[in-house]
Amino acid sequence: MIKYISFLVCLLTLLMEINGQEINLAYMQEIAIVDQKVMMPMRDGIRLATDIYRPKTDDPVPIIFSRTPYNFNTWRDGEESTRTLQRAYEAVKRGYAYVVQNERGRFFSEGEWDILGTPLTDGYDAFQWMADQSWSNGKIGTLGCSSTAEWQMAVAALDHPSHAAMVPQGFGAGVGTVGRFYEQGNWYRGGAEQMLFFAWLYGVQHDPKAPRLEQGISQEDLLRLQRFYDMAPEYPRVDWSEKLWHLPVQDLIKNVNGPQGIFEEMITRKPNDPKWFEGGLYHEDMEIEIPGYWFVSWYDVSTAPNIELYNHVSKGRDDQYLVIAPTLHCRYTRATENTIVGERSVGDARLDYDELVYGWFDYWLKDQSNAILQKPKVHYYLMGKNIWKTSEVFPPAAAEMTTYFLDSEGDANSLFGGGKLVGEAPDDNQADEFVYDPMNPVTSYGGNVCCTGNAIEGGAFDQRQMETRNDILVYTSEPLSKGMEVSGFIESTLYVSSDARDTDFTIKLIDVYPDGTAYNLDETIQRARYREGYDQEVFMEDGEVYKIEMSPMSTSNYFEKGHRIRIEVSSSNFPRFVRNLNTGGNNYDESEGVIARNKIHHSKEYPSNITLPIVKEEGE
Repeated sequence: MIKYISFLVCLLTLLMEINGQEINLAYMQEIAIVDQKVMMPMRDGIRLATDIYRPKTDDPVPIIFSRTPYNFNTWRDGEESTRTLQRAYEAVKRGYAYVVQNERGRFFSEGEWDILGTPLTDGYDAFQWMADQSWSNGKIGTLGCSSTAEWQMAVAALDHPSHAAMVPQGFGAGVGTVGRFYEQGNWYRGGAEQMLFFAWLYGVQHDPKAPRLEQGISQEDLLRLQRFYDMAPEYPRVDWSEKLWHLPVQDLIKNVNGPQGIFEEMITRKPNDPKWFEGGLYHEDMEIEIPGYWFVSWYDVSTAPNIELYNHVSKGRDDQYLVIAPTLHCRYTRATENTIVGERSVGDARLDYDELVYGWFDYWLKDQSNAILQKPKVHYYLMGKNIWKTSEVFPPAAAEMTTYFLDSEGDANSLFGGGKLVGEAPDDNQADEFVYDPMNPVTSYGGNVCCTGNAIEGGAFDQRQMETRNDILVYTSEPLSKGMEVSGFIESTLYVSSDARDTDFTIKLIDVYPDGTAYNLDETIQRARYREGYDQEVFMEDGEVYKIEMSPMSTSNYFEKGHRIRIEVSSSNFPRFVRNLNTGGNNYDESEGVIARNKIHHSKEYPSNITLPIVKEEGE
């Protein structure tokens, strides 16, 4: 998501090979009507910079619309600009107009930008403007991944008559309660901040004192200026593997001499701050009536919340479809015949995404009779078996929740301890104790991440070296007597105690191969002060045992015969999540932490457990 911008000095350097044809702006102007830097007016007078590519025809055409915070100037040499031309080419050759627009306050668009505060009306006003154009057939589909997807759901809830279909990819769960998640646009997981936004905002938010073009500037001047000047800051590269360690976290961007912006205010918000509900993200009480084809990845930052939102929206509807790919954030089309995610091969994970996306748009925007609605509602990739599977719902209807209980003799510390996953809760109360020092946290190694620069490489990695730490509790099942598909949401409950007023608890789900290789599947976290809900803070007392319901994880993985199921339990996963300094204070404005001595209890009285959705095969 972070873009390091370099300026284009010659148009001919902007090339892309598609079917042997050189795709650049000059070529697009040969095959399409290109109208760049159209300043689309919003109801409050603010104008949003918009590029339009449409077929050379007198007939009205449907529109594929993408709104983004990223720089799509085709006169610069960069990933986003080349991607824009590729998408425009793909749309135009299929008879669609492709319209891409910057959010307000971004690059040539006027107004002030706020990651969560972009007015919801901007989307509605854009639909109305496009529907009123003589070249439009009045039907609009929205398309985009990540920040180019997150706005789609809230706008869909406005139910503009021209918004005919949407394809959100790598989207967030929204604001407020979405099923079992309360993330506030991916900012939190279990009440702990996800640090991806800290690095991402460094490269996205524009400093309020940065130079700006005058409001009301003409399209003619913008077309001239975009050839050599596009309002894109040149952010110095930052070694986030080092700089994310800085305390207090509220000064993290300031510490790298980064731009001022919304970060300094957002870092002070608690999960229930009413400011989360301002702006243009989907809220829990919004109803979506727009047909949607949703795309999710197993190693993305918000996989389980994404699936939960899909299930929430699709309840009682027949026009919602889902694809879950075994890839990193927004990497759907990068799957190959030997797809490697981190260190693990997940086989041939290719899928004809163009067939799905354009089949979807053809049906809803062109009224073409095709077989898109005859496809199964859900395509999901089963890792381990490395095959695509289909279902009408997710989790699959055949999934049965099966519970494994934590057990040990109080010696589950590290890979070399005695932690076990067993079928029944142990009779005697035992507790595994570990020391969590926020100055020496468990570091993130692989995982379900995005957007943290060089701080974390996402995907599946062998966790054994990490598991030599004594502040990681390791619980492992016996080798499986037969293969087992786990597909769906993974629920987990911990009974905990601590000598700190507040601390975090983390869980990681792992597939252990017969040779010991331990590949991570998903991970989650819960801040103890929010264990009773996100509208209150309830601190811990030394010696008391508390029940912690963890935010669910999700996966689809086939544990082969002889493999083992493992979970890791600790109190940090940094820098995926902000470190809890254990003081019970604000955390964001603190520079020193205290050591916490944390315990995980397991017995019939305190049945700490993990519950897996095991898909029974036919005949079982």
